[in-house]
Amino acid sequence: MQIDQAFSTSYLVALIMGLFSGFHCIGMCGSIIGTLTLSLRQEIRDNKSLLTLFVFYYNLGRITSYTIGGFIAGLLEHVLTLPLGEGHGHRLLQILSAIVMTGAGLHIAGWFPRFAYIEKTGSLFWKKIEPYGRRLIPVHTLSQAYVFGMVWGWLPCGLVYTALALSATTGEIVRSGLTMLTFGIGTLPAVMGVGIMTSLMARLSQMRRFRQSAGLFLIALALLAAFPWLNPMRLH
Repeated sequence: MQIDQAFSTSYLVALIMGLFSGFHCIGMCGSIIGTLTLSLRQEIRDNKSLLTLFVFYYNLGRITSYTIGGFIAGLLEHVLTLPLGEGHGHRLLQILSAIVMTGAGLHIAGWFPRFAYIEKTGSLFWKKIEPYGRRLIPVHTLSQAYVFGMVWGWLPCGLVYTALALSATTGEIVRSGLTMLTFGIGTLPAVMGVGIMTSLMARLSQMRRFRQSAGLFLIALALLAAFPWLNPMRLH
């Protein structure tokens, strides 16, 4: 039996990265969800089921943008690896992806705060599309919530860029998009958890040893991304 390498070194890693990004999402995305929630009509806020549905559509749009970004990363991977050849180019991307993931792990652990500067790389694009999202506030319909979520998905985020770097190493455009879809699903517990999960993640994020353990685990995943043949999940 053989577990597909694309799963063991891409989808699973992306899912875990999404879960760990909750520490980052609390500060960045939590405030956005809070603002969007307050902008909804009172009757929507009073109806917990309807409010949850609106929050879900926000996140559905966000994850859609992540998936589109994954498809773009997969397409760019094919273009960038052409001069070096498929084998050498793909190997180079694996190493670069592992370096970025290591930086993210060090950042989560609190040992590399300058990693946050990577978010500036997408600031120019964000400035162009952010006004379109602002026009949708206040949100009145689920379709508006979805479109706003798509705009929100392009908010500059170092951990999203880390996931994109990982998705570019999958070798296929479809798998690259699915990797980002999996990453987005991993972020849902922290972003959707308005209340219990958010408060739990907030408490955990204040525990230095827990953050360091999470960062070290992400660094270990980076090593598996760089050296996929070491992954114990690759069963033969």
